[in-house]
Amino acid sequence: MTVVAGRAPVEVVEYTDPLCPWAWGSEPVLRRLRAALDGRVRWRRVYGILFDHDDDPAPDPPAETLWYARHVEDIARHTRAPRAFRLSRVAVSSWPASLVAKAAEAQGPEVTERVLRRLRESVFVLGEPADSPELALAAVRGVPGLDVERLAADAASAGVRDRVRADHAETRRPVPQVLSAGGDSPHPGAAKETPDGGRRYALPTLLVRTVDSLRAVPGWRPYEEYVHAVEAVCPGLSADPAPLPAGAALARYHSLTGPERELLTRGAWPPPRAVRVDTAGGPLWLHPEEATTHPAARLAPPSGP
Repeated sequence: MTVVAGRAPVEVVEYTDPLCPWAWGSEPVLRRLRAALDGRVRWRRVYGILFDHDDDPAPDPPAETLWYARHVEDIARHTRAPRAFRLSRVAVSSWPASLVAKAAEAQGPEVTERVLRRLRESVFVLGEPADSPELALAAVRGVPGLDVERLAADAASAGVRDRVRADHAETRRPVPQVLSAGGDSPHPGAAKETPDGGRRYALPTLLVRTVDSLRAVPGWRPYEEYVHAVEAVCPGLSADPAPLPAGAALARYHSLTGPERELLTRGAWPPPRAVRVDTAGGPLWLHPEEATTHPAARLAPPSGP
């Protein structure tokens, strides 16, 4: 992070979950915000554990899966995010995916972003939530630059588990600003009640803060609300990124949804050799290098004769 002389360091805290449909639908604006703030802030992800170990098991798993698939479909009507043609089940637990995502941080920011993206796509593109250690590791195998053996060892380590436990606890200490939330968003993001009578951040929620200032942006929000929060904490900090040429954007992100293409790219689409993966919520586009190992590539139509 670059610290500008005369300014207090700014931290952005993203409360999220790899398997959360609202967090998945927020990726276009959050990717744009990360690009706008690249090198200017410390961006820290906190994994809130949407599906917890102590959640009561569903008395009728097929009925719960049908209900949840409709719930994801309703969310996708607002976010326009891809969704799987068929959801195999509701995730049993967010812990395995969160442990793998947290462990990936030791291998650098590019690997971290690609690992988290694959984990999100496991449920919202493939319909097979990465809700066990084996499935979480299988979802990310082949990510360029990833040492999967190291990732598996780190994800199973006491140190990474303690860090995710700390994330779990932090998510359940929401700041007063999110105990209620207004606006006309379909997901305004007021803190959620927990089974023990406490509260947790809605997912996603962003905090933008310095040592003496804090702004919270909970729930599903337009890009402008995030920029407003950043500017309130540190005027002049944000810099709206110019859209990248289509090929350069796909090379940078390796995986782009329709809303991301509109928000992050310019020029003719798709770029040459991009691999299209159709979903019930619109296409996902993979960089050809990503498609060689991505599980979703098996859903892509054959290219050429």
